[in-house]
Amino acid sequence: MSQVAFPKLLSSQIAFDIARTIMDGFDKHYRLFRASSQRAKLHFEAGDWQAAQIAARERISFYDMRVKECVQMLEDEYEPADLSDEVWREVKLHYMGLLIDHLQPELAETFFNTVCTKMLHRNYFHNDFIFVRPAVSTEYIENKDSAPTYRVYYPAKDGLNYTLKRIVTNFQLQTEFADLDRDAALVEQRFLESYGADRPEPNHQVQVLANLFFRNKGAYIVGKSINGNREHPFVIPILHNRRKQLVLDTVLFDAIQITVLFSFTRAYFMIDMAVPSAYVQFLRGILPKKPRSEIYTILGLQKHGKNLFYRDFLHHLKYSSDIIEAAPGIRGLVMLVFALPSFPYVFKVIKDSFPPPKETTKALIKEKYLLVKNHDRVGRMADTLEYSDVAFPRTRFSEELLTEIKHYAPSVVEEDEDEIVIRHLYIERRMVPLNIYLSEADKSQDDAALEHGIVEYGNAIKELVAANIFPGDMLYKNFGVTRHSRVVFYDYDEIEYITDCNFRTIPAPRNEEDEMASEPWYPVARNDVFPEQFGTFLLGNIKVRQYFMKHHADLLTAAYWQARKQRILDGHVEDVFPYPQHLRFVNQAAGRPGQCTALSEPAVPELTCGE
Repeated sequence: MSQVAFPKLLSSQIAFDIARTIMDGFDKHYRLFRASSQRAKLHFEAGDWQAAQIAARERISFYDMRVKECVQMLEDEYEPADLSDEVWREVKLHYMGLLIDHLQPELAETFFNTVCTKMLHRNYFHNDFIFVRPAVSTEYIENKDSAPTYRVYYPAKDGLNYTLKRIVTNFQLQTEFADLDRDAALVEQRFLESYGADRPEPNHQVQVLANLFFRNKGAYIVGKSINGNREHPFVIPILHNRRKQLVLDTVLFDAIQITVLFSFTRAYFMIDMAVPSAYVQFLRGILPKKPRSEIYTILGLQKHGKNLFYRDFLHHLKYSSDIIEAAPGIRGLVMLVFALPSFPYVFKVIKDSFPPPKETTKALIKEKYLLVKNHDRVGRMADTLEYSDVAFPRTRFSEELLTEIKHYAPSVVEEDEDEIVIRHLYIERRMVPLNIYLSEADKSQDDAALEHGIVEYGNAIKELVAANIFPGDMLYKNFGVTRHSRVVFYDYDEIEYITDCNFRTIPAPRNEEDEMASEPWYPVARNDVFPEQFGTFLLGNIKVRQYFMKHHADLLTAAYWQARKQRILDGHVEDVFPYPQHLRFVNQAAGRPGQCTALSEPAVPELTCGE
């Protein structure tokens, strides 16, 4: 029988001090993260949408700022010679002790990993220096000093209408409701419809997360109704009307609609959470098909989401055997895109150089992707996970793909006998390229699918415009179709802010020579855009042209783009609704189902009328 050595006592004061410094850095980060999330409620109450946008963007950078501060402190305090392997092992053990009774242990572990990987060579990333697996359970963590994660209500005792009003008023929003009695009655009617013939069971209750979810111009109540062995998840959006009063805009019960609301194409929600793992656990009951990594990202904790995603990826690699190959679709001029068929994501690598007509650099492309990371994606831009030094088993790469990467992006590849290391890449959710979707619909003569694709394409562009984003390259190959049949933009190397673009009408030719010229006879600046030219590249197919002109002909006019740009410059923050318009109470009350109206701004009929 082998002898197991008794572990030695921790004796390094340096190791404890480093662990304490890293923990203090994380605690500072999460304290500022919560403070920013708490201010989201004040911005919503005041209807200060621009301040809300700024706060959401700034919060994204908090994590990297605190990591940088922490690394700088450690590098200033300690000589490299002091930080031996034995010290680093003890640092982790001391840190584990500090995680006992911590309310965010999983996030603190990720922060520790980030700091360590900034200071250590990647050879250490998979050993006992960092948290490859969670060391502390997040089950049943409770904060004794604040309200519980969710509140429970009993409609059988108080009545459903009274319960719904109590749910809303318990959030103590400091803005007047236009007519809460009316709105609660409308929500109650939808609840009763969702119950159908179900009779109230003894356990009939409504559970609601204790804090609101804020994003864009909305606040969202998230909960579930439990009756017997059936659960009915729901989300109630709260908006401002034109008179700056609050209204309950609708209630969502449909699983797909709730999934779209919490999709990978939206910016992170602002929620004040003392115990984030408890919010994740609750949301997993509402979104059972979403992995924990995506739910953490939804909650604005994208760094931990990224960490969990990578753990899931390593697990998938271990328990799969298919080969990584080039992704289907038209090859891009800027990116190499490859995929593991059994894994629902694609990997994107920036090429080392770009042929004409591309005029860009690797640094500029990285800036564009960072812009998207920090911007509101309004449900129309895919989130990207950025990684460095990702190791793949060499046996999983097709020789053809490996040759292609070495040819077009040799600077990012490191190879040894067992591994292929990609020094920098992006990972995105896999979608069907829109050009392939339209082509297949056309070949199968599925006119309904073809029209849907074009309607969604135009809606995606218009919602991007509302968020001050010009796609740049509007070809169909740069858009994808999700599993919920939504069109999403995913190629960011040419995006610009709408406000940085100059939308022009092509001047009339001065003479016959101008008409016959192969080059423009008028001056064209770098950010000049001529919308009437879009049709040349987009509308070669007769049916596609028919549907485009039916639904989105305005996109071919400079006047449309100029008007949108002016609204942004005037300080308007547009309404972009993450759920079908016909569900909105204001549309039903007006007797105009499906018509786009806005409660807080004049109607913008160009915005999407359905998902």
